[in-house]
Amino acid sequence: MPSIKSSRRRRIRYRIRNKLEGTSACPRLSVYRSNKGIYCQLIDDSRGQTLAQASTLDAAIAKVKGNKSDMAKEVGKLIAQRGKENNIEKVVFDRGGYLYHGRVKALADGAREGGLAF
Repeated sequence: MPSIKSSRRRRIRYRIRNKLEGTSACPRLSVYRSNKGIYCQLIDDSRGQTLAQASTLDAAIAKVKGNKSDMAKEVGKLIAQRGKENNIEKVVFDRGGYLYHGRVKALADGAREGGLAF
């Protein structure tokens, strides 16, 4: 049986996903936050395809010293760089049911610094 916290996050996530849809011109920046790391993808929902991804497991991010928020900001910069390589300037931000706070906010700020608009 799922916990109250996870079922609440699932309801919030589905409510967000009903309102957002990524296209090839404006993909969805989806965020997953675990206890150890943070992962994000640029997703084209019309084709069901992942266009780019970045996480704290990438070699470029693993060298970064600092706390998890600092690493999340670097992941945001990396996804912005990979988006630019695919000619992606504008995205729709999908926080995945998490509060827009802490590591999720740091990732979004890093992506904005990297040049993504949302």
